[in-house]
Amino acid sequence: MVDMAMFPALKPGVRNLPDTFNEAKLNTFSMLIFCAVWVAFVPAYVNSQGKYEDSVVVFVILASRCVVSSPIYSSSCRLQGQFHLNEMHKAGDVVLGGIFRIHFFSVFPDLSFTSEPPQPTCHGFDVVGFRMAETMAFAIDEINRNSNLLPNVTLGYSLYDNCFKLGIGFRAGLSAVSGQEEHFILEDTCAGTPPVIGIVGDSSSTHSIAISSVLGLYRVPMVSHFATCSCLSDRQKFPSFFRTIPSDAFQVKAMIQIMKRFGWTWAGLLVSDDDYGLHAARSFQSDLAHSGGGCLAYLEVLPWGNDRDELRRIVDVMKKSTARVVIVFAHESYMINLMEEVVRQNVTGLQWMASESWTAATALQTPDLMPYLAGTLGIAIRRGEIPGFREFLQQIRPDPHHNNSYGNNIVNQFWEFTFQCKFTPPPAGWVEAGGTLCNGKENLEDVETELFDVSNLRPAYNVYKAVYALAYALDDLLQCEPGRGPFSGRSCGNLKRLEPWQLVYYLEKVNFTTTFGDQVSFDENGDALAIYDVMNWLWLPDGTTKVQNVGEVKRSASKSEEFIIDEDKIFWNFESKKPPQSVCSESCPPGTRMARKKGEPVCCFDCIPCSEGEVSNKTDAMGCTSCPEDFWSSLQRDHCVPKKTEFLSYHEPLGIGLTVACLLGTCMCAVVLGIFIYHRNTPIVRANNSELSFQLLLSLKLCFLCSLLFIGRPRLWTCQLRHAAFGISFVLCVSCILVKTMVVLAVFKASKPGGGASLKWFGVLQQRGTVIVLTSIQAAVCTAWIVSASPTPHKNTQYYIDKIVYECAVGSTVGFAVLLGYIGSLASLSFLIAFIARNLPDSFNEAKLITFSMLIFCAVWVAFVPAYISSPGKYADAVEVFAILASSFGLLVALFGPKCYIILLRPERNTKKAIMGREIPA
Repeated sequence: MVDMAMFPALKPGVRNLPDTFNEAKLNTFSMLIFCAVWVAFVPAYVNSQGKYEDSVVVFVILASRCVVSSPIYSSSCRLQGQFHLNEMHKAGDVVLGGIFRIHFFSVFPDLSFTSEPPQPTCHGFDVVGFRMAETMAFAIDEINRNSNLLPNVTLGYSLYDNCFKLGIGFRAGLSAVSGQEEHFILEDTCAGTPPVIGIVGDSSSTHSIAISSVLGLYRVPMVSHFATCSCLSDRQKFPSFFRTIPSDAFQVKAMIQIMKRFGWTWAGLLVSDDDYGLHAARSFQSDLAHSGGGCLAYLEVLPWGNDRDELRRIVDVMKKSTARVVIVFAHESYMINLMEEVVRQNVTGLQWMASESWTAATALQTPDLMPYLAGTLGIAIRRGEIPGFREFLQQIRPDPHHNNSYGNNIVNQFWEFTFQCKFTPPPAGWVEAGGTLCNGKENLEDVETELFDVSNLRPAYNVYKAVYALAYALDDLLQCEPGRGPFSGRSCGNLKRLEPWQLVYYLEKVNFTTTFGDQVSFDENGDALAIYDVMNWLWLPDGTTKVQNVGEVKRSASKSEEFIIDEDKIFWNFESKKPPQSVCSESCPPGTRMARKKGEPVCCFDCIPCSEGEVSNKTDAMGCTSCPEDFWSSLQRDHCVPKKTEFLSYHEPLGIGLTVACLLGTCMCAVVLGIFIYHRNTPIVRANNSELSFQLLLSLKLCFLCSLLFIGRPRLWTCQLRHAAFGISFVLCVSCILVKTMVVLAVFKASKPGGGASLKWFGVLQQRGTVIVLTSIQAAVCTAWIVSASPTPHKNTQYYIDKIVYECAVGSTVGFAVLLGYIGSLASLSFLIAFIARNLPDSFNEAKLITFSMLIFCAVWVAFVPAYISSPGKYADAVEVFAILASSFGLLVALFGPKCYIILLRPERNTKKAIMGREIPA
């Protein structure tokens, strides 16, 4: 071809040639710039002086050179570099990307940068990961065969292997959205693999965070089937991320639900050293504290790789801890390393709880590990069924003609791994070492492989749902009616100018039901409806392991959580065959309260019995509640009971004794009165002023009877009557004694010359009047007391904290003091007069008896005051009754005992001469 740059003058003439890509147009434009630069050079050069002349020349040369050497002369652009990845492709009108773990390990070469850095290599083929990639291929094939979904549109796929390494996964994400062809021809449609409009994957939370952080800038939708980190729900950071697996936030809540169900409040938490584990730990700590469902005995981060020293330290912590439940948020590889150390130290007796990442891990379900891991409870992804999937897998065939180390090679790698052969050309020395060559005609039915185990599809089922979510979103986008679309100007997306962000809009609104009956939709954070199966590792007698479904936990559209578990199906790996106890401190029974141990978690506490008068009626009470005023705590401190009531009762020994004494005194008064009435005409009765004696006996009988008012439950009438009856009865008694004493003294004085005038003041009427007046004064005091401040029944709770003392409140202390003071005044006056008359010369000098009786009376009541004040409750009433009885008996015996003795036993002395002292019988 002739280089047209040699003939610039010809370019304007050829610019309209009919080539699709007419380079003459570009040459014309570049020569126009070239000429313009040099035309402007001439005046600029002429007007510049000194060094500026040279600057103008250099500038013009550079400007013209840039025009000539510009990439505009190139007809294509070239990739800066190319990633060598394990891939699997299928062409289509629209291509979906996928990133899966198809190899367990990867090796990154040393980077010396003295030559072009070599690409990382992957090894350790993962059949389960390959099955998930084939799940996506099957779903796309099924959609292409479905005339009702995406009609007239063929879906393709570009699937990549991340080799369980972030760097390779990131390479896969970039390759998916940009393509891998070395040159892209600048035509209307680029040749090579078209970029994808959405990606299914990655399975790792860490990988998804990294990849989605970049793809989210361009709003490329990414639907993960296994990334559970709750951090991915942040729409500000990950605006185009979706997932068909529930967030760890819900998984953590499910774990806590199980802990609550079995009463496990003390557990250890092990997490992997990645975003998945660290975010799960943060969420678990927060939710556990918020729910009040328990505490963490320890939190340990499992190390990357096989760090023996760190693993040994972690297992030592597990052995020393009192927590019997161990919760692990980590991938299978972490658990394999951990269990090696657990077996080495023989740590048994633990109840393991597994996150969804290792609940179904067959690598851990070995006979060597079952003594330790049997009975594990785990959260598992919802199981699903994919009709026709097994038949699709059976049709897998390799491509013997496409056996390059990288590219569309994943099926070939599976074939080589399964049949332990190599495709042509084999590695050097393979045939010589006895290795076989693959021909692509081997029969998969002749070998045992996990590929065909489709009975327990969990992550693969999520892949299936993710592909369908993208397909339904694309279908909704293509069914948009022009002029009624959701985008600017009410426009719609179209297949020719499809933008990834348009698909994000429809993904947010997608809602469909799978053939298995599960509803698929996304909330405002891109999370699917949360549902998990609860699994249990059953250790069968033949040594094999069965992972059985024992329940489910899900969140409905109304945000309510439902937890169902069949406890009878659970296998417990303990001798008791029952759930273990895992608590820091045993629950505090009713009647106690929890007291936190200083410096320890809230689940570690002491149980302190409630104080007297306080109760707690529930387990693990934070505090005790005081009983109402009329109630007291039971012996167990778990409920309030009515307080015991206390008063001087007729049914207790003290009350019975006092009652008997009262009745005895009353009977004695009646007997003495009968004796005096019967012998009323005898000298000794007549000589002692029989009328006053009769009044005195009646008053003593009233004194004895009034004591009964102090016994029994206080009532208003008994409270009002007891002190009034007591005061009036005793004033009547003491008044009679006082008058008798005064009469004796007056008679003695009248027997002397000139003393007869004194008797006129102590006639019968005067005696009666004096008794009535003195008694009326006390009656007036009692009336005023009852009217102004009446004694009332009172429930006293001050004496005892656990008893209610029923007593009579005196109402007016002044009234009670005046009542006692008046009695005391009359008694003192009687004692004083009797003391003066004690030495009168009569043989039977009654003044001596009155003096003695008043001495007893005053002594009793002087002792009564301090005893009454210091006696609580019913004993105050008992003291008062005792004082009444003692003084009454003292008066009765002292005044009437000698007379009854003479009347009954010494009748010979019951004569006038004997009484006058003129005749003393031998």
